[in-house]
Amino acid sequence: MSNLLLADLAASGVKQIPSGYIRPITDRPNLSDVQISHDSIPLIDLHGLNGPSRSLVIKQISQACENDGFFQVKNHGISEEMIGKIMNIARQFFKLPESERLKTYSDDPTKTTRLSTSFNVNSEKISSWRDFLRLHCYPLEDYMHEWPCNPPSFRRDVAEYCTSIRGLVLRVLEAISESLGLERDYIDKKIGKHGQHMAMNYYPPCPQPELTYGLPGHTDPNLITILLQDEVPGLQVLRDGKWIAVNPVPNTFIINIGDQMQVLSNDRYKSVLHRAVVNSEKERISIPTFYCPSQDTVIGPPEEMVDDDHPAVYRDFTYGEYYEKFWNRDEEPRRSGEDDAQLMAREFFKLPENSDEHRRSIRLVTENGQLKTGSTCRAFNEIIWNGGLAAAKSRPEVSNPAA
Repeated sequence: MSNLLLADLAASGVKQIPSGYIRPITDRPNLSDVQISHDSIPLIDLHGLNGPSRSLVIKQISQACENDGFFQVKNHGISEEMIGKIMNIARQFFKLPESERLKTYSDDPTKTTRLSTSFNVNSEKISSWRDFLRLHCYPLEDYMHEWPCNPPSFRRDVAEYCTSIRGLVLRVLEAISESLGLERDYIDKKIGKHGQHMAMNYYPPCPQPELTYGLPGHTDPNLITILLQDEVPGLQVLRDGKWIAVNPVPNTFIINIGDQMQVLSNDRYKSVLHRAVVNSEKERISIPTFYCPSQDTVIGPPEEMVDDDHPAVYRDFTYGEYYEKFWNRDEEPRRSGEDDAQLMAREFFKLPENSDEHRRSIRLVTENGQLKTGSTCRAFNEIIWNGGLAAAKSRPEVSNPAA
């Protein structure tokens, strides 16, 4: 099982990256063109959520979600000590002997605890310069027993961190609900049995960083992401067709809108393309927490956000349906910042404009506002993906979904 992990390849002292990591010339980072700014994304002080300044903070969050899709937060309630602990435990894990790390290795993206490399080794054509440990972490009691037991304090330290992060997420979701003009607990109730995953990303020094990515441009398929990163730059966000470097600010978290939040907001808030680049001198660690709806949650804009001037942009779908498409898509080289996951959100689940026929066809697979999850719905989705409404019409099990 040797050579499965990038960390061990990088540690061997390679001077050139293997060909499987080299991006086409048209799809390289072009690091010299990246814009560097000290205020690349808004920095919001969450302390104001607890007092008379709450409405001002809500407005700041609204503007950041609408204009940037990303913002940083300080005074978030998570101690510097806890941040230091989780960073240290991640570093210790990736320094363990290869044989110990490989105990959790898997290339199956459905596994709830797994160590792997790149992004999706089963489908991608070009690898990314990253190893990662992915953990499901809510409810804790369902998953902790699967986690690595080395380093010895891993489970305890990660569990404490996950619990604290969940508290931060719930506060932010309340604020986002309010910023959309909804009840404070709307999103909390909407997403059903919450899902929480986290990753520990390890980006080793790369001898030729201009030829590859830590992660290529992508949007996040979940609801919202909370990112902790060390002091080494690497995150970049696409804005107005330009990549902007987001330099680390100590003891802050970066929050970004995911695809599900874009749909829930009826396109008011944006799930923005972002990427991770690497460097030749320093390793980098980032720890994102992905907050998700339950698999059977029906995602769609609330009635309060839909009217004649703001018609629904997307049809309703389940998060499980979306996530399956995200993981099973065939990866193609990105062109001009285009990403398959973003394409799904904006095209596959989008209601075509000025098309009553398509709108009627979408309603065929709903019943009392709930998306049907049986074979009829799956067949309809497959047809829309592969051939459109004309093909759907030719299938009797789709034309008569009540049968």
